[in-house]
Amino acid sequence: MDFRFEFRRYSLAFRHPVRTSRGSWNKREGLYLRIERSDGTFGLGEAAPVPSFGSDSIDEAEAVCSGFGPKVSEEVLSRIPRKLGSLRNAVAAALGGSVDAPVHASLGVAALLPAGRAALEDGPKKADIGFRVFKWKVGVGAPDDERSILDDLIGALPAGSKLRLDANGAWDRRTAQRWMSHAADRPVEFIEQPLAADSRGVVDSLSGLAADYPVPIALDESIVDEGDVEGWLGAGWPGYYVIKPSLMGDVRVSLGKLAAAGSKVVFSSSLETAMGAHAALRMAFAWPGQTTALGFGVWPLFEDSRFDGPAAAPFFRSEDVDRIDGEALWNAAG
Repeated sequence: MDFRFEFRRYSLAFRHPVRTSRGSWNKREGLYLRIERSDGTFGLGEAAPVPSFGSDSIDEAEAVCSGFGPKVSEEVLSRIPRKLGSLRNAVAAALGGSVDAPVHASLGVAALLPAGRAALEDGPKKADIGFRVFKWKVGVGAPDDERSILDDLIGALPAGSKLRLDANGAWDRRTAQRWMSHAADRPVEFIEQPLAADSRGVVDSLSGLAADYPVPIALDESIVDEGDVEGWLGAGWPGYYVIKPSLMGDVRVSLGKLAAAGSKVVFSSSLETAMGAHAALRMAFAWPGQTTALGFGVWPLFEDSRFDGPAAAPFFRSEDVDRIDGEALWNAAG
């Protein structure tokens, strides 16, 4: 079957720079795809790679799309290289890959807090609108300073709040051990990716940390494609799997294996626009396994608010996701 194929590249400034251990991120670049069938029906998808995370790049994805031309066959689309995970994911969404019906009416959401002391101002504001789970970027400043800020942040949030600490692989083993020890008697739900995904012996090192300390660890940058999921399942990983559906090709295969294994999964944003978030959140609402707060408390995110997803709230409802208008986003990017 042949399809009419179009794509549009976007570049959107963030309202505020996103600071992580890898530096400051000021804008989001990606591609929108439109794939139309012979009967005039069409689907939309978003390729929103994050090269620093280990995904493909926007230039790689655009080069492949430019090579397709205005008509492309289903067979050609199926041969997109595995390494181009975000592009494969966008094609799957545009072709209307099957997603199970929602099994949740609503899901909790974790609020993303800015790095550094700015979290002390932002955290209480988000608590006032009902958030009780917060994700805070660490590994950006000096570890001792950040641990002091953590304690101040805990004191500023309501009782019963939980914090997720996202190190983005910034720490060495000794620093990670100090953080794990510090977090042990604090309301830390888990620590994301304390060690770099490509560090030597990372499987053994993370498994050792998970065994030695009570605070759970979540894999983030260690999970880029289907092969990573298989590898960590084979290693018997006891902690969380942070799944960014927008980066993972045909993520349905991986989700099926994680569900069969009874794994703890956290669905997370890759700071894509509402189009990619729509596809990712549909998978989260259809997830049959153990649920935990979604890592999608990121909006408002863009200077151009037309590209934001559902308004920041401590819960998302399935109908909030259904209201996302992909065609309006496609037109806005034109």
